[in-house]
Amino acid sequence: MMLLSHPTGNANVRAVLQALDCAGLLAKFVTTLGWSETSYPFLTPKIHGKLRRNYPIPADKIDIHPLRESVRLLAGSLGMKKLTAHGVGWASVDQVCQSLDREVARRLRHNSYGPDVRAVYAYEDCAERLFATARDLGLKRVYDLPIAYWETTQRLLREEAQRYPDWEPTLGATRDFEKKLSRKTRELELAELVICPSTFVLESLPVDARATKQCLVAPFGSPIVDLKEDGKNKRGRLRVLFAGALTQRKGLADLFAAMKMIHSAEVELVVMGSTLRPLSWYRDQFPGFVYELPRPHIDVLRLMRSCDVFVLPSIVEGRALVQQEAMACGLPLIATKNAGGDDLIIDGKTGFLVPIRSPASIAEKISWFAANRSRISGMGIAAQERAREFTWRVYGGRIVAAIRALIAE
Repeated sequence: MMLLSHPTGNANVRAVLQALDCAGLLAKFVTTLGWSETSYPFLTPKIHGKLRRNYPIPADKIDIHPLRESVRLLAGSLGMKKLTAHGVGWASVDQVCQSLDREVARRLRHNSYGPDVRAVYAYEDCAERLFATARDLGLKRVYDLPIAYWETTQRLLREEAQRYPDWEPTLGATRDFEKKLSRKTRELELAELVICPSTFVLESLPVDARATKQCLVAPFGSPIVDLKEDGKNKRGRLRVLFAGALTQRKGLADLFAAMKMIHSAEVELVVMGSTLRPLSWYRDQFPGFVYELPRPHIDVLRLMRSCDVFVLPSIVEGRALVQQEAMACGLPLIATKNAGGDDLIIDGKTGFLVPIRSPASIAEKISWFAANRSRISGMGIAAQERAREFTWRVYGGRIVAAIRALIAE
């Protein structure tokens, strides 16, 4: 049986939980806030936004520890920045992760999850103490690394801080403390099976880790999008969409630089996501974009349907799921390999792969779409078909198969 821990949950966590539960392998899911959509389905349409922590498993398999995460959410809504200050605030994301890690390790050591637990599954920043305890108890340890390994991330983002000093406050990870980085190193050292969402993440691992540990690349699944509602752009201008946090980690400065090269009244850039600096600051970098606020997932898909092309020139990711969401909505991609979805792109058919740090290449591809509007519909259909090849069922099945093999050793 498997014990899985994650502080907030997301689409890939849900897929793993469902796969483990269907396979009869899930002992318990430990998280901060959460409820069972199978035990309480009537709540699903009533809970939205940040509190939408619903999971496709029975209620008796969810163990919640809500205090610190609740304070984090409340402090964020009230603007209490000291409580959530990066790395040091009592209710910062890092402290929420550490608190959950300590608690699940303590409860595992005291046999609170029963005698049948044979393995633990945890994610980056939430695994050090749990893995150490599991090792002491002779349990198998599965490490899910959702983004490139920290050494690669630090190198790339510190280089970005040199390229675009004004954008450094948006990078986040450049301000990680040495203790946090040491914990990441320790987590990988203790892991036995490493789950990577893309070849980019796999290749970011140290050579010795790839040589000595079992590693699995398991690409995320794509959403199922109802395409009956025709929200497609029928205006003359090419609508190019960027969606995600407004940071240079996702290549937004390069996209702005590319737009300055185009000088075309035929292209409209739509930027949707959370700001890390005042919106006026982004306008100073490039004024000619339409800003859209973050919104519920169904409304994100609706916005995607109103656009023509999706662009994500990321410097470092794991596998940006938003790429598959855009493709499922019929948008061809312009993206970098570092966005983690190079396997999604068939060049000239489902989109174009561009190098990182190349505004000129981004501008070239956007201009190509503007000059070849008649090709976009066919590329959008090809993008949809490609997205459908990646399912959450296959994702969960691959991970379950790897866990079965690990436990059987």
